[in-house]
Amino acid sequence: MHIGLIVGIGPAATDYYYRSLIERVAAAGADLELTMTHADTATLLANQSAGNEHGQVAIYEHLTRRLQAAGAHRVAVTSIAGHFRIRAFERVSPLPVIDLLSAVRDEVQLRGFRRVGLLGTRGVMESKLYGALLDVEAIAPPNDNLDEVHEAYVTMASTARCTDQQRAVFVEAGRALVKDYGADAVLLAGTDLALAFNGFSPDFPVVDCAEAHVEVIARTAVRP
Repeated sequence: MHIGLIVGIGPAATDYYYRSLIERVAAAGADLELTMTHADTATLLANQSAGNEHGQVAIYEHLTRRLQAAGAHRVAVTSIAGHFRIRAFERVSPLPVIDLLSAVRDEVQLRGFRRVGLLGTRGVMESKLYGALLDVEAIAPPNDNLDEVHEAYVTMASTARCTDQQRAVFVEAGRALVKDYGADAVLLAGTDLALAFNGFSPDFPVVDCAEAHVEVIARTAVRP
């Protein structure tokens, strides 16, 4: 099945999705049919901060029509922050949407977690992953730490590079969510967090939300 991706938010997430889909579809013995189109990170974050649902949905609808014209059968947004009005987008999208929130909810339920911590942008953490986790308590870092995680994440995502200092911010926040607040696991609720955690094993359990999303997209891609 021809997959359309709305990418660019941010560049490291784009690379992660692209490489992961190539690997998974090849492992399934299929050819990947994929078209990508670019959305702007700064515009997305401004729309999220302002609560500009109409503006962001209009961007997604325009980009999806471009993907549809290229022959795509499904569309996915490669950003968790970009899911802040995903349900409104689903209602107007020219293509069925493979949304990350459902993929993560299913993964959390499959693992039997009852309380999870969140690392990502301010909007994702404060909204408790946009209320997507049914019957699961979601915990954000406390105020000062939340701001620190947000700033480290946005800087990392915009530069597509993770410094040792930024990684330390994420690891310390995640450790506190488990040790001090009783989280069963920490959701890497930012698709660029692979920059910080790929090849690095923290001393607490994590769920990579981008990986859960990629897995669902890959399964869809190999369907006739």
